[in-house]
Order: sequence, then C-alpha cells, then structure tokens
Amino acid sequence: MGLVSRTLERVKPSPTMAITSKAREMKAAGFDVIGLGAGEPDFDTPDNIKRAAIEAIQRGETKYTAVDGIPELKQAISEKFARENGLDYQLTEITVGSGGKHVLYNALLATLDPGDEVVIPSPYWVSYPDIVLLAGAEPVVVQTKLEDGFKLTPEALEKAITPKTKWFIFNSPSNPTGSAYTRDEIKALTDVLLRRERVWVLSDDIYEHLVYDGFKFSTPAQVEPKLKDRALTLNGVSKAYSMTGWRIGYAGGPAPLIKAIGKLQSQSTSNPCSISQWAAVEALRGPQDFLGDWVASFKERRDLVVSMLNQANGLSCATPEGAFYVYPSCEGCIGKKTPKGDVVADDEAFATLLLQEEGVAVVHGAAFGLSPFFRVSYATGIEALEEACNRIQRFCASLR
Repeated sequence: MGLVSRTLERVKPSPTMAITSKAREMKAAGFDVIGLGAGEPDFDTPDNIKRAAIEAIQRGETKYTAVDGIPELKQAISEKFARENGLDYQLTEITVGSGGKHVLYNALLATLDPGDEVVIPSPYWVSYPDIVLLAGAEPVVVQTKLEDGFKLTPEALEKAITPKTKWFIFNSPSNPTGSAYTRDEIKALTDVLLRRERVWVLSDDIYEHLVYDGFKFSTPAQVEPKLKDRALTLNGVSKAYSMTGWRIGYAGGPAPLIKAIGKLQSQSTSNPCSISQWAAVEALRGPQDFLGDWVASFKERRDLVVSMLNQANGLSCATPEGAFYVYPSCEGCIGKKTPKGDVVADDEAFATLLLQEEGVAVVHGAAFGLSPFFRVSYATGIEALEEACNRIQRFCASLR
C-alpha cells in the first residue's frame, strides 16, 4: 500500500506553474530569463481596491466569515451579473471561493461520481482535466482546429456527449488560445445542450473584460436563458482587476448546486480571506474606467507579439479576440536541429530548447492538449515582449 492515493497518481502538477517556477529559479541563479509563461497581469491592483482592504483591516474585518462569502460581496456579485450579463442571481445562488480554480474544483467535486464524463474542448486550461480526474470522473477531450479559430463546433459537441456526460466546460475568451465565441457561436452550442437535458454547462468567464477590436462578450446562460437552471457561471477578480494573489473567485448557479459547493467548502478551506472579500466588493462596485486603458495596452502587446512571431521562421500565429495569450504553431520547426545538434522533436522540446538557448520561458502545447503549438502570455511589459520575440526569431533562425 503506497502513501500517495491512486486518485492523485492520475494527475500531474500544473505545467504552467512548473515553467514559471523554472524561470524564477534560472533568474535567481543569474540567468537572463524573460518569462512568458504566467497568466498574470503585470499591472498593479488599483489603489481604491487596496485602500478598501486597508480600511477593512482597520475596521477589524479579520475574523471568520460565512463559509461561501460575506453578504456584501454576494450582493456586489449579484449586481455585477445583472449589470454586465443580464443574469438574475439571488444571494443563495452565489458562491465565493479562494480563486476561480477553487470554485471550479468545488463544483466538480460536489457533483461528479465515478463513471461520469466531462466534455472539455482542447486546447484547454491545464487544470480542467486533472480536476475532473481528482473527482473520480473521466475527461472527454475534444480537439478543436486552428482553421475553426480553436472553437468547438456544435457537431463536435453533439458527438462527444454520451449518456455518461454530466458537464460541458466552456471557456471564452480562452486560456490558452485567446479565442472568444460570438453570441451566435454560443447559441449553436446551447442549442445542442437544450436537447441533452442531463448535461450541465460550466462557463469559465474569467477573461470576460479582456476582449479587443470591438468584440462583444456573451456567456451561455445569458444567450440561452432556458439553460440557466443547469449552468454555473464562473468568474473572479484575478484577471480584470489584477488581483491574482488576493484569491477571490465566484460563481452563480442554481441554489441546490451552490448549497452543495458550500457544504464541501465548509469541510475544506472554509471562508476565503476576509480582507480579500472586502477588496473584491470595491473591485466590483468601484470605478471601472481603468479597464479601458489596460485593454488598450494588452491590445498593443497582442499586435506586437502576433506580428513578430509571424516573422519567425517556422512559426504561424493567429490573432486572438481576447485574454492575454497567443497560441502559435511551431510545426515548421519540428524535426530541425539547433547549432548544438539538439533535435526539436515536438513542442515540448521547442519550449525546453528555447529556454535553454535564449532564456525565453513559454509553455508547450501538449500541456494544453493540442500540439504542435506553444502558449505565450503577453501580460508583461512591451520592451520585455519585444526582446523576447527577437530572441524567439533568433532561435528559430538558428534551426537547420
């Protein structure tokens, strides 16, 4: 009998965290490394949000709170859903956790049984399939295509659903591709789900506010109200408000599901950080005008990175609609060798050799379930991005 459970042996550590840690270790050892692996905005948390946290400390808001969120934050979330998404959620239909990943984890562990299946389009955020495995269920990965904009077609969704399917995980804008679904594209998927009455949809909307070129964001429960009773709409303050370390995520869904999530949370983490909750109240209710400047900055970075990567030998990079990632193909580099004779056997080798030779940290596509690609996060300064892209061009040009 081994120490580690068989369930845990089925999963792997987060590749994105691993590449970020490796880049930090190399920097600490004195190497010149540019990290493009982390999904974290480089902007500081807005001052009004920080002040709200300080004021909460000064008021003594430092005790246990309700397990799944203070009423004030739940009310702010309810107002946000109504204002921005046209969704009506009562406080009993809202849960707050220690980050979006925590809420996702709670939702899946609270609802999945052995033998259940969860449909996940690839490329996917690295944690989706592993959390499904931790819950004892089976991820059903459906590959999307570059020519479809890395978007799942209704035909592919229909084909993937079986009598065992319990959830469909939907992420738009997407990590890792940045692809975002239009309202019509979402409607085509929800039409499939309407015919499959046992299947729930979990919509991860964490990149909702990071969209470009006039793109209009929509979420499934908004597009098809008939699905609201079997939809969990997940969001958080990490990306839009640059609050990754504050660890606040939230979701709206049917009261029985929210109650089950709360029951699980009561026996695991209990409440999210009390100070962070008050900061999140200010984030959702306070001024939102800074977002326009942040989005404009991200768009400038996106355009720079897409242009420079498309000038690199063997790379091809699509222009995404949202988030702060691009997902270029490195197919033209596969099979080539570095000047030292190392073979670029696949996208993982590409990412490893790029880090070794040029000190640029990216995440290989196999980690997201679709090769031969790699993910670049452009949530860093424009000068660092330009230098990183110059290094990528140099690395690609050196391959023979």
